[in-house]
Amino acid sequence: MKIEELDIDKKVIEFYEGMGIRELYPPQADAVKAGLLNGNNIVAAIPTASGKTLLAELAMLKTIKKGGKALYIVPLRALASEKYVQFLKMASMGVKTGISTGDFESRDEKLGLNDIIVATSEKVDSLLRNGVLWLEDITCIVVDEVHLLNSTHRGPTLEIVITKLRKLNNQAQIIALSATVGNAHEIARWLSANLILSEWRPTKLNEGVFWGDAIYFPDGQKEIKRLHSDDAVTIVLDTIREGSQSLVFESSRRNCSSFAKKASFAVAKLLNKQQKENLKDIAQNVRENGETENAELLAKCIEGGIAFHHAGLNSAHRKIVEDAFRANQILMIVSTPTLAAGLNLPARRVIIRSYKRYDTNMGMQPIPVLEYKQMAGRAGRPHLDPYGESILIAKSLDEMEELFENYIYASPEDIWSKLGTENALRTHILSTLASGFANSFSGLLEFLSSTFFAYQQRDFGLESVVMECLDFLESKDMIIKQDNHIVASSLGKLVSTLYIDPLSAARIIDGMKKADHLTDIGLLQLICSTPDMRLLYMRSRDYEMINDYVISHHESFIDVPDPFKTTDYEWFLSEVKTAMMLLKWVEEMSLDDITKRFQIGEGDVHAIVELAEWLMHSTSRLSRHLKIETNAPAIMEKRIHYGAGAELMELVKIPGVGRVRARKLYKSGFKTTDQLRKADLKSLEKLVGAKTARNILKALGVNLEKNSNDYLDNVTSNNLSKQKTFGDFN
Repeated sequence: MKIEELDIDKKVIEFYEGMGIRELYPPQADAVKAGLLNGNNIVAAIPTASGKTLLAELAMLKTIKKGGKALYIVPLRALASEKYVQFLKMASMGVKTGISTGDFESRDEKLGLNDIIVATSEKVDSLLRNGVLWLEDITCIVVDEVHLLNSTHRGPTLEIVITKLRKLNNQAQIIALSATVGNAHEIARWLSANLILSEWRPTKLNEGVFWGDAIYFPDGQKEIKRLHSDDAVTIVLDTIREGSQSLVFESSRRNCSSFAKKASFAVAKLLNKQQKENLKDIAQNVRENGETENAELLAKCIEGGIAFHHAGLNSAHRKIVEDAFRANQILMIVSTPTLAAGLNLPARRVIIRSYKRYDTNMGMQPIPVLEYKQMAGRAGRPHLDPYGESILIAKSLDEMEELFENYIYASPEDIWSKLGTENALRTHILSTLASGFANSFSGLLEFLSSTFFAYQQRDFGLESVVMECLDFLESKDMIIKQDNHIVASSLGKLVSTLYIDPLSAARIIDGMKKADHLTDIGLLQLICSTPDMRLLYMRSRDYEMINDYVISHHESFIDVPDPFKTTDYEWFLSEVKTAMMLLKWVEEMSLDDITKRFQIGEGDVHAIVELAEWLMHSTSRLSRHLKIETNAPAIMEKRIHYGAGAELMELVKIPGVGRVRARKLYKSGFKTTDQLRKADLKSLEKLVGAKTARNILKALGVNLEKNSNDYLDNVTSNNLSKQKTFGDFN
């Protein structure tokens, strides 16, 4: 089926033909025949790189032409940014695209001015809770990676978001994009959608197992010259010799960096002079965007043509690696499976170095077939590679046979709703009541009967779980029962819009009411005691050290559990460890020292800090609501944001200053913005550099150009009095 044959606007046809897209892939043509352009709901369960995004674009452009609006829901912020950049290309057709992934308390009403809005499922959930009006105008809902309904972490929110949007916009078209799963037909029936199920790929995928000195495929084998003692390095070197790139998937972050370091020594020998120069520039960019040993290790690996990629890296480093790989400058990335979850980084070969993952209860366990298929699907760059190869590594003939049976010949598992537990439902029941989607027990059950959980389980066990959630919410004064009606209290509405778990709110409230005095560590441990916080893992050597800290700082905590209640106390120690990391952050310990001391990645620090800032903001809001007289949470919120002491807050707000420069300025006597406005330019330049010094003064409203030749001699108090204050810039 040709693009020019489609029932779409002529400008759209010209747009895609200008991009070289003149004919639809078979699954895309099937979707059009199934009513994609006629407003029918579609579930497309097809392999990676088979054109799922084009299906979404065609449906969105069709609805926009009719005066409608489209919402594109993704699971990850990185994927949201990627899709946003992609959709911006439609501006040539007059299509406006917006993105929203951040502040959960923001209504983002201005986003409604766009034709396409890209957002994470959590952000959409927040917008629904805040009653954003433009959501009622959505006529096309695209759900990317809908198989993540199966995720314990993200699945319940995605499921509730879809259910609410269907209630709010019952005429809106739904386009659900999925990996190939065992029960795609169930998702399609739940969404009243036509199912497009296909194994077709634009680039052939050959799945095989490396053993000995060959890759064995179902229809033959390929001999590989042994180039290294490590099997995976041998395959990487063979791929580079063929002029192609590879992705290697590892079981842990530590294994990622270890393998990248090993492979970089071997790959560096194959690089020419120009490649080395290009990689040196990329490595320098990494060094300029990081201050940890891990950043230096990444830079050194990149100089050898190799990079690692996982959630422990900061966002700047991840983007540098991704861009350089797309530009064919980095020849291999070794990653944890997170890279396979949506980012568009295909390669000629995908090498799965370890097909087992560590489970805290079961030890090392084989990964699901669905996860394997997601990784394998990254093999083969459309329009660039004649084929792609996905390679598992076996250590024996028996293991090779098992890998063929358990992965290559196996079908992906069914996905199952993860909504039916009190932990999953508690927050969503409160938000459903607070946002008016239900106002009674029967109304709640009716609403929940539209979920995927109810479709799969036929409501089994749902009523008792709902009652438990309601009892909890009522006991914490978050809902009010009036005869047959249930409404959210003012506290419940606040908790819902703050986008925190009601249990988090209850623990924060109980702690704030109980506290005689608030110390920094006590306040930080309080937010770390909430289920919304991501806690640091306790290593065996941590227990004694943190227990000693608790004993010596016992009076600093709001409440310390009984050490003889083993489970509660061990959990408490994990909370304290996380709070200690945050304390070091606000006490201005360097990022490098934090990552070393707590054995975590730079990306982990940023992720925990971001969560802590939001929870501390929530603590401040809840305290004000309950008229608890303290400004400690508000001060700590700012300190967490900037990673600095309270005395630096006025300085760190200046653009480009940051906590390190702020401390340097403070120690040199510049403790206020007013003192900085009166500063000697040369003195500032000696402290922070010429460019930064001038930028600071400009940000504070000092006109450097007016008297640039004799500025230092001619700035008068009269001139200074006319300058804008720092408050004018906030």
